[in-house]
Amino acid sequence: MADTQNYQAIEHKAKVRSRISQTIVHILLALWAVIVLFPFYWMLLTSVKSYGAYNSEYIPKFFTLSPTFQNYIDAFTTVPLGRYLLNTLIFAVVTTAIMMVVIIGAAFAFARLDFKGKNFLFTFFLALMMIPNELVIITNFQTITHWGMRNTFLGLILPSVTSVFYIYLLKENFEGIPDSLYKAAKVDGTSDFKYLTRVMIPIARPTIITIIILKVIECWNSFVWPRLITDKQEYFLVSNGIQEIRENGFGRENVPAMMAAVVVISVPLIILFLIFRKKIMAGVSRGGTKG
Repeated sequence: MADTQNYQAIEHKAKVRSRISQTIVHILLALWAVIVLFPFYWMLLTSVKSYGAYNSEYIPKFFTLSPTFQNYIDAFTTVPLGRYLLNTLIFAVVTTAIMMVVIIGAAFAFARLDFKGKNFLFTFFLALMMIPNELVIITNFQTITHWGMRNTFLGLILPSVTSVFYIYLLKENFEGIPDSLYKAAKVDGTSDFKYLTRVMIPIARPTIITIIILKVIECWNSFVWPRLITDKQEYFLVSNGIQEIRENGFGRENVPAMMAAVVVISVPLIILFLIFRKKIMAGVSRGGTKG
């Protein structure tokens, strides 16, 4: 009887400790969520405040009783934001499509093909990741300028059509596919291209989708390179548009309209992530494991 009571007491203490630890974890997660989401809430709140209401707030208010959508109208009429969004969409889609062809072929070659110097070449590619991005931008700028591709979509796209990190991520994923499948396919007379498209790509689909989404986000948020290589409005991306708003004084004087433009630019990426968040997590998890 005493042993039973002691066991129940120990079990009760364990449950209490588990509940306390779970409560602490939930509190910390809630605080972290507030810290992460607050800038987005403040951006959205500011975008629906009128210019007069925003500038009359000596102490910032965390709500508004008279929201307005005039700021969104101002954001589209002050600069051709719609054109910038279209340019960014074209840039992101074309760049991502070309990059996927390049990195899938490279990852397959490093993962499945045997050729002289493969390990040395792959090590050399990984070493390129150690080079600061600023040095690469300088080299790319000189090359694109020398080729006469400034203020062209081709000049915007070419420097972004490959990624050593994505090649590495996809190579690790391809190597997780059993060699027996490849050997069996070769015995059946299957070509490397057919094996890649019908076996490896479907198996690695979560990782490929993850790379596509991450690349689209990267292109959408691109700022330094588009700013350097374009100075004509017809080739501006959304990042250039935001900078244009700031440079003409509109951003400094009318912060609510500035925030409205940022909301419009951010919404597509947020929707994209919410739709594919599970595939992103699955792709990252799969890319980090082998076997």
